[in-house]
Amino acid sequence: MIVYGKRVVEYIIQKHPNIVKEILIAKKLSKNELKKFRNFKIKFIENRLAQKLSKNQNHQGFFAKIDFIPPKWDIEGRRILILDNVTDMGNIGAIVRTSYALGIDLLIITGIKELKWDRVIRTSAGAALDMKIVVFHNILELINILKTKNYLLIGADLGGKCKITKKEKIALIMGNEGEGLSKKVKAKLDEILTIEMKKEFDSLNVSVATGILIDRITNEC
Repeated sequence: MIVYGKRVVEYIIQKHPNIVKEILIAKKLSKNELKKFRNFKIKFIENRLAQKLSKNQNHQGFFAKIDFIPPKWDIEGRRILILDNVTDMGNIGAIVRTSYALGIDLLIITGIKELKWDRVIRTSAGAALDMKIVVFHNILELINILKTKNYLLIGADLGGKCKITKKEKIALIMGNEGEGLSKKVKAKLDEILTIEMKKEFDSLNVSVATGILIDRITNEC
C-alpha cells in the first residue's frame, strides 16, 4: 500500500516505523530534512511517477510504502460511532481523525462494499492506523447486536433533542448527507439528536456535524 502527503508520512515514520517498507521522495531535500528518514530505505522518484502514484493529487513530494493489514476488533467500548452509507472516503477520513482525537472507542462503517484504506489513512492524517475501525455491512443486524449489549442508540436527524440521556454505553449513528438515516434505522433508535441552526441553513457537511455530536456524547455524558 502507498500513501502520500507530508503530514501523513511524517506521522507514520514517527508512530508506526515498523510498517514502513520504503520512503519515496519526489522533491529536493536538504541534508537536515533527510535526517528524519535516516532509518528508512529511501528512493527518489521523478514527478511524472509521483503524479501517477497520487493520481494527480497533491502529494507534496512524500510517499510511503507501508505493510498494513487492518486488524479485527470486537464490537465494544463506551462510545461508539456508526457511519451508515457514508461513502466519500475524504469525509470518512476526516471523521476518523476527529473520532480518534475526541475519544471515540470504536468506529463502525456500514453500507459500503469496501473501505479504501489508503485514502482513509491519508485523509485522516494517519489517525486510521490508530483508530479502531470495523466494517459491518448490515446496519439493522448491527443495531440488534448493540441492543443486546445495552447501548443507548442515538441517531442524528432533524427534530430531535440537543442533549441526550446519560448512559454508560452510547452508540451514535450518522447517515449520509443526501438521505440521512433510513426509516427502518430511525424506528430502532432510542433517541434522536439534532444540531440547532442559528440561521436559515438546512445542513452541514457530515464530517462537521459528526464532530459536533461526538463532542456532545464524549464530553457531556
